[in-house]
Amino acid sequence: MSSLTFLSQPEKVLIGKTLEVPRMISGLWQLAGGHDKHVDLDVATAAMDSLISSGLDCFDMADHYGDAELVVGHHHRVSQQRMIAFTKWCPAENGIKTFQQAEEAVNLALTRMGQRQIALMQYHVWDYSDDTYIHNLFHLRTLHELGKIQHIGLTNVDAAHLELLLNSGLPIATNQVSCSVIDRRLVRNRLTSVCLEHSVKILAYGTLLGGFLSEKWLGQPEPTDLESLNWSLRKYLRFINAVGGWTCYQTVLQTLDSIARKHSVSIAAVATRHVLDLPAVGAVIVGSRLSTESDKYTTSNLSAFSFSLDEEDRALISNAQENLTDIPGDCGDEYRRAPYLTASGDLSHHLTNLKQHSQISKAIAEGKRIEYSSGSPWEPLASYSRAVRTGSIIRVSGTTANSPITSIPVLGGRVCEVKLSLQSISSRGRFKLSGDR
Repeated sequence: MSSLTFLSQPEKVLIGKTLEVPRMISGLWQLAGGHDKHVDLDVATAAMDSLISSGLDCFDMADHYGDAELVVGHHHRVSQQRMIAFTKWCPAENGIKTFQQAEEAVNLALTRMGQRQIALMQYHVWDYSDDTYIHNLFHLRTLHELGKIQHIGLTNVDAAHLELLLNSGLPIATNQVSCSVIDRRLVRNRLTSVCLEHSVKILAYGTLLGGFLSEKWLGQPEPTDLESLNWSLRKYLRFINAVGGWTCYQTVLQTLDSIARKHSVSIAAVATRHVLDLPAVGAVIVGSRLSTESDKYTTSNLSAFSFSLDEEDRALISNAQENLTDIPGDCGDEYRRAPYLTASGDLSHHLTNLKQHSQISKAIAEGKRIEYSSGSPWEPLASYSRAVRTGSIIRVSGTTANSPITSIPVLGGRVCEVKLSLQSISSRGRFKLSGDR
């Protein structure tokens, strides 16, 4: 009898009210490179079968995660075990807005994964000032209505833009964002309340900081040779530095260790349970290399479902978090503005009009008046600006944007509280900086 028979079974959650998945999803980002140079399809299939047998039958990947979609396709052909496969569409910033491109992307994913329907297609937005993402998401809605996609999700989208898309009539089921005991943006900003209001489930990744939340790093010095670290550790070392550095992180790690010893589980189990207990979190995504060694982590991962944190535990975690610095901005901002908390570092090459964004950010810091023009011929004639920002106040003229999608009359819905940001304003407009305060 397999030893996995006696492991804790994962809790379940409904995605989009119809799709039941375990609250622990196996993430396949590590197949994208930066961890292993070669993926053996047969070994990967065996590792997936083992995870499925333990109740972890849901896998998350993306179009750019190396051979991940092909691994799923191979498993579909050779294994009798059934699984649930999530993927992502992260199109290049080429300005193409056609339905044909979206359908080709979905068809390619279906072919690679050997699926008839994509359980969850998640979309990544690089630049909010480029309205291509709005067109693409409405194309995905059409493909959802045609039955090629069961549910639509987002990745790394902030509260304001999630709310905008939901109020525009898009059936968003999930939003995949970073969340951990040190990355508290989900609960300290508006995203949790927006998700709870609209029944959007958060799929939380980075829960274990790529492995930093484990006994291996307890009491250890900070690594200085970044080249010796894999992509995951390199990425989440940036998070550790953003919240105050190695000493602050070690304080949290020591607290997790004391709670883990109390419940006879691992540090990783405590870190995972903490995130699972947060409002709006549907599931956590735990990375897997799908190797011959994958099984040795299964027991520890599943132990997150074997105990509960009590009030004393939560108080200890809260006290340890008091010395942490908040990561700037909202969830997902690390992909669009400094500090770029990613494996590769600076991602500014994905953003349009970066120089203008930098100038405006500097002007805001200096308290200058900023005027925004949409380019309308009426503005110079009537002597007004579409929007004016002074300090923390933005005043917008009494008209709204036409939707780029002809099937909806107003982007954001007829009644929508819009919280403007520099990145949400169309790049087609023109800014004027003034020294007036």
